[in-house]
Amino acid sequence: MSSVQAFIVSKNLRRALLACACAAGAFGAAQAQSAMPQWKGEGAVRYVCGGIGSDESNAMRAAMKDHPLALLFARADGAYLADVQVDIKGADGAPSLALRASGPVCLVDIPAGRYTIDATTTGGDAKSQSVTVGGGSKTASFRF
Repeated sequence: MSSVQAFIVSKNLRRALLACACAAGAFGAAQAQSAMPQWKGEGAVRYVCGGIGSDESNAMRAAMKDHPLALLFARADGAYLADVQVDIKGADGAPSLALRASGPVCLVDIPAGRYTIDATTTGGDAKSQSVTVGGGSKTASFRF
């Protein structure tokens, strides 16, 4: 094989490897997106809760930085917790969002502002946190 032929083969091999890498990256992004549960709500206020199973948990945690508010629920021993009633009220005390968290992670798209988050487990344990949303992602963790 001449040096010109070797160069052409090498160039074609690099193109093929680059195409494979791009396809793998697109597949990985699509796979992470498909691991996400269905969003609920519409417009300025919407949410998704999940994080049960490793694929869904990884997808939810990776997406936390892309949403104004993330909620995490766990027991005192660190085990994840689901089926939590969540009520989010604006600074004026008016309800902004009510949901039942079907998983330990909830991503919430909500307008910038100050909110109070009340979280109550099925056993009746309740916690409350105040958060200011806007200018980046905020995480509120609740341990019961």
